[in-house]
This record gives sequence, structure tokens and C-alpha cells, in this order.
Amino acid sequence: MFSLNPQSATPLVLQIVDGFRLAIQDGSLRPGSKAPSIRQFAHAHGVSVFTVVDAYDRLVAQGYFTSRPHSGFFVRQRPVSNIEVPGHGPNFNFDSMWYLRRIFENRALRIKPGCGWLPGDWLFQDGVRRSLRSLATDDVDLGGYGEPKGYPPLRQLVRDLLAEQEIAVSSEQVLLTQGSSQAMDLVARRLVRPGDAVLVDEPGYPNLLFSLRFLGARLIGVPRTPVGYDLVTLERLVIKHQPKLFFTQPRLQSPTGSVAQLAHLHRVMQLADKYDFLVVENDIYADLDPEPRPSLASLDQLNRVIYISSFSKTISPNIRVGYLAANPDLLEDLAQLKMISGLTSSEFSERLAYGALMDGRWRKHVKNLRERLAKAHEGAASRLLKIGFEIFCEPKAGIFLWAKHPAIADSAELAYKATEQDILLGPGHLFSPDLQPSPWLRFNVIFCDEPALFTFLEQQCRAL
Repeated sequence: MFSLNPQSATPLVLQIVDGFRLAIQDGSLRPGSKAPSIRQFAHAHGVSVFTVVDAYDRLVAQGYFTSRPHSGFFVRQRPVSNIEVPGHGPNFNFDSMWYLRRIFENRALRIKPGCGWLPGDWLFQDGVRRSLRSLATDDVDLGGYGEPKGYPPLRQLVRDLLAEQEIAVSSEQVLLTQGSSQAMDLVARRLVRPGDAVLVDEPGYPNLLFSLRFLGARLIGVPRTPVGYDLVTLERLVIKHQPKLFFTQPRLQSPTGSVAQLAHLHRVMQLADKYDFLVVENDIYADLDPEPRPSLASLDQLNRVIYISSFSKTISPNIRVGYLAANPDLLEDLAQLKMISGLTSSEFSERLAYGALMDGRWRKHVKNLRERLAKAHEGAASRLLKIGFEIFCEPKAGIFLWAKHPAIADSAELAYKATEQDILLGPGHLFSPDLQPSPWLRFNVIFCDEPALFTFLEQQCRAL
């Protein structure tokens, strides 16, 4: 079919992807035909099974293959002549739903340093239970759909919480959503059209990147630094691509944990004003930050900034309550789109979140959570450095550390090996706008207290 060259500067994973892609485009592989099994291909070409798994995953994600449980991989039944490799043109088509499922299907693994959530005993479980008991005695209208913009008392509380961050809004400028993911999706579907240039953090937030690819956006990665952004590159990209939007996470960013300095925030807003683009600020880790900091929204007061946050990281991800704040005209459009796509969000969940937030022990819970995270950061960073990892930055707050080891060229292969040891890792290519191989790994510091994790990492790095 095609051959591989182990001596080539092109990684074997990409050689396999390119080989199948060309075979499909020139008709050598017809739609519906079955691809060689992973083990067959690995044996025939003398490569690692993990390398082939990675390549097949990318082919599914890029729309060339489809995966059928218990049957294998097949060439996708649709025209593929216009599909392009990620980062090489506006026609890139991405199977985001499949890839999202791949990320979450290993939740059952025992050790989860690659996950993006907090364990249940770190969340405000007691407050949620008290709120639930209170709801049981209230006269809740279970037959209604609730308010289009969300439960009014919670919107008013969000207004007050934003005022504490020096963001002045009315409750009419607040839209409650089913988590921050729905908020970002609403903004993207309202403002992004196929072919639009959209700036994103590089590395960035996987769910958002998948959603934007699905909408046909041209993703332009803005390199993160330990103190914010590569500002020279940012301006060059803005001038070259004339973006419509910049989706960014200035505070405790996923996956790097970095925090953008005030000077960087000012420069972002200067460029937005000068070159006429909007900024979507994802601030879902604001409650985890022990330092009072300005945000893009506080500098701009929602003129060009759309502000998004959530209670999922501190109360519970299961109740799925997030929100966005924007200028009044855009907010009304987003509220209408929310109704069109899913009617109202759950008033029951919003009441549940409201009760937890009004609980007298809420602020103490957040304070304790920040202290526990600081200790977890210290322990995780120490263990990673001890076995030779380089850490991007040490925020000592939030959930994540971004790290790489000099012996690791592509963290995806390491992640596949880890699953065999009951370990879920977060390989760097998931956070890349173009899904290119990466040596970096995202570590959730809360789940880095297992000796077996570091034994595995040390053994693998020595073997490479």
C-alpha cells in the first residue's frame, strides 16, 4: 500500500496518516473498505502498536476513517476530496464528537492525572445536599421551562459576583447556560462562519478547539508564555489574518496553568480595538485563584469582551451551570439562539446552584479548596522535577501543570502505554490547534499523589 521511512524527519505517525490520506484521495482505498487492523499494520511495517493507534485515531478525527466497535476501522463513506490536513486550509473537517468521546471514555481508569475535573470530595457536596433538601420543601414548578435567560435570583447573584471583580453589568446582561461549554458554543455558532479566522490559545482548551473546527473556522494559534502571550507573534498574526474573534483563557489557563500579566491584558485589548475583533474570555477558574486580578472584561467593561465562567469546578460538574455576560444587543441574540437550540436551561439545576452559593459555608469552602490546590501543586511539581520533567510554569493555583521530559518526543504514545497500566494521561496534541505531535503533557495536580504514576513515568523515560 505504502512504505514508511524510519530515518525520515517526519514522525512515523504522520507518515501513516499521510499514506492513508493519499491512498484514499487517489482512489486506492475506496469508501467503505476496511483498513488493516492495528496489529496487522504494526507487524507488517515494524512499528509500535501505539504508533498505529495514534495514527488511526487521527485519521478518524480528520474524517478519513470511521471506527466501528468490534469490527475495526473503515474508510469513511463520504467525499473526501476537499478534506485537508489540520492547519493546512479552511476545508479541514473534524469529527469532534468522536474525539470528545475518546477523551472521556477512559474515565474509569484508576489513576487520572490527565483528567480535567475535581474529585467529588473536593467539591461542595455538603452545600449541594443542603440546597437539595431546601428545594425539596420549596414550591418548585416542575412543569415549566423556566426563564429564557435563566433563574433570575442566580443571574442577580452573578451580577453581584462580577461587581466584586469590577465588572459592571445588569442582570439582563447575564445569560445562564448548561456549563461554560454551552456558553462558548453559543458564542461560536452566533459569530463564526466557515472560513473565518479565529485566534485561539496555543496550547488551548480542547472542547473549544473541536467546536470551532466543526464550524469550519480557521484556527490561528497564539503561543502562550509563562506570563501570558507571545505579544510580538500575536500582533503579527492579527495583521496577517484579520481575525474575527480571539477565544482566550487569561487566568490559570488550561493546559498550561499560566496567568496573563496585566500588561498583556492591556495589549490584547489595544489590538482588539485597533484591528476590530471581539475577545471571548473564558474565566472558569476564577474561583480557584487566590489573588484578586483584573480580567479582560474588567478592563473593557463588555464592550468588545464576552465573559464566560462556570460553577462546575467548585460546586459540581454534574449540575452543569455556567454563564456568560456580554453587551446587551449581543446578549439578546445569544439568548434567542439558546432558546432555538435547546429552550431554557434547567431551572432546577440553577436553583440548586443558587442555594449552594447562598450557603454560609460557600466562601470557606472556596478558601479551603485554594489551599488544598496550592499544596497539591507543590507536591506534583516536586515529583515531576525529581524525575527530570521540565515545567512550563508553576502557578501554585488552579488545577494544572504543563510539563515535558527531554526523552519524550510524542506524548501520545506514552499516553496509550499508560492506559495499559490503568493510568489516564493528557497528551499534548489534544491541546494543539493543528493536532500536531507534542512532547508536552497536562497534569491535574490533584491526581498526582499516586506513587504508581511516577514509577511508570520514570520507567518509561529511562527506556526511551
